[in-house]
Amino acid sequence: MRALFPSVTNRRGFLGAARIQVSPQDLYAYVDDEDGTVVIGENHLRKSEERVLYLDILHELVHVKQFQEGRELFDRRFAYVDRPTELEAYSLGVQEARRLGMSEAEIYEYLTVPWVSDLDMGRLATRLGVRPGREKKR
Repeated sequence: MRALFPSVTNRRGFLGAARIQVSPQDLYAYVDDEDGTVVIGENHLRKSEERVLYLDILHELVHVKQFQEGRELFDRRFAYVDRPTELEAYSLGVQEARRLGMSEAEIYEYLTVPWVSDLDMGRLATRLGVRPGREKKR
């Protein structure tokens, strides 16, 4: 959150206004482009690993900020993995995953989602600097 809002006041204001809705639908998470609410699937909340949930919520909060800035979240001119809003959100997630000590392979696995082809997944990982075959030296 500090990367999104360096100012404590702005961070608190943002978090105080952010809304999360739990949905019974089988889904991961997304931001409603009508009102900026984070919608997260109940099964995802119940069954997913804690750090995956953390990274997903962080990713969606980036989209909430983008929504509040008036940016187009679902710009169909771009493929999902090429959308500037997705690249920004995933980039922060990768940065945070590395801070948490996740390996490159774990980060790659985190980035992998069912709606993205293997070819597009490779392109996304490359753009984000994620190399699952090589571990970063600390």
